[in-house]
Amino acid sequence: MTDTESFLKTARQVITDEARALDVLAEGLDEHFAEAVQLILQATGRIIISGIGKSGHIGHKIAATLASTGTPAYFVHPAEASHGDLGMVSKGDVVLAISNSGEAPELANLLAFTRRFGIPLIGLSSKPESTLMKQADVHLLIPSMGEACGFGMVPSISTTLTLAMGDALAIALMKYRDFRPEDFRAYHPGGKLGAQLSTVRDLMHKDMPLVTAGTPMSEALLVMSQKSFGVVGVTDEAGCLLGIITDGDLRRNMDGLLNKNTTEVMTENPLTIAPNAMAEEAVSIMNDRKITSLFVVDPETNGPTSGLLHIHDCLRVGLG
Repeated sequence: MTDTESFLKTARQVITDEARALDVLAEGLDEHFAEAVQLILQATGRIIISGIGKSGHIGHKIAATLASTGTPAYFVHPAEASHGDLGMVSKGDVVLAISNSGEAPELANLLAFTRRFGIPLIGLSSKPESTLMKQADVHLLIPSMGEACGFGMVPSISTTLTLAMGDALAIALMKYRDFRPEDFRAYHPGGKLGAQLSTVRDLMHKDMPLVTAGTPMSEALLVMSQKSFGVVGVTDEAGCLLGIITDGDLRRNMDGLLNKNTTEVMTENPLTIAPNAMAEEAVSIMNDRKITSLFVVDPETNGPTSGLLHIHDCLRVGLG
């Protein structure tokens, strides 16, 4: 067997073992999971996640996922907790302590603190008879299936299961709270994901190139040039969009253009986009129709034009 074949065989075995363990975890979920979700929902404070070593690394991720999906949470290092950070835990909080063995000595002071002050404790471990699980109010048990290394020493299957349990908690809480993409963006405005969750209202221009119906084209061209969007909207007296004039409309009406008015030149009933629509949807429309901008109109009221979205605004934040 070549090195490449050996590497691939090992990798496939690891992934297969972890996938099988995840199936066992899913099948074994019971009322204890629902109890953990209810306990978190009842909390008036925050969810405190703690763990040491690899469990701590997974705990950091679980805390971040909870916080970004509407459940206030943060990670407290158990060693630091013993040196003053226990002051970060208070009445109304819920503690989620993670330890595969359930015997991590670094957690001892944190566990004692929760018992002393009546702070609800959720234990996440693979050992139901461990110190952690005996002290916990609610038990999240992951199946004990060894580790992918074959000799039970390298956290792999256990950390995968712990991470999956944390994700399951976060998503269950998110769905119960009807947490929506726009809510997620409020906690995650940066990066590619933040851009994908931008709405048209977030990116649109309110200073728009608009003229009323019947305006001489000489004036319309001046507005079009000043705003630099390559388009001008034509409205009625109430500000409702009747049509648009683009470079294409100008070329089609070149003969005697300056003797015409906007009503004669405009394209009627133009394509528009709602202010609450996702910016990604607007980009798709502009790409499909090979246009560079969309006027923004609320379809429920069909009232005055509220903005203009240009493809460059979307490209600037990473869409397109």
